[in-house]
Amino acid sequence: MLDYRLMTIDDYETAYDLWIKCGNGLNDKDDSREGIEKYLKRNPNTSHVAVLDEKVVGVILCGHDGRRGIIQHACVSPDYRRMGIGNKLVELTEKGSLAC
Repeated sequence: MLDYRLMTIDDYETAYDLWIKCGNGLNDKDDSREGIEKYLKRNPNTSHVAVLDEKVVGVILCGHDGRRGIIQHACVSPDYRRMGIGNKLVELTEKGSLAC
């Protein structure tokens, strides 16, 4: 069953691997485990993962600077594209941004 939830730092390794697989440009500082942990603490309601059978198949990392919302990384595993997962992740992120 496909489920969606807020991203936690425990999702880091899986999310990082998925970002690499999808060709997202990453850097050593901001996208390190420590960098992502700080980002999630500053933006606790805006980053989400899609989980199917306990496997992360989609992730969106989003935050804001007080004025603008910024999607840093968004991707869906190639095996699970065209199922509406990306659209749902964006929708959840928008709702989370409204809570800020």
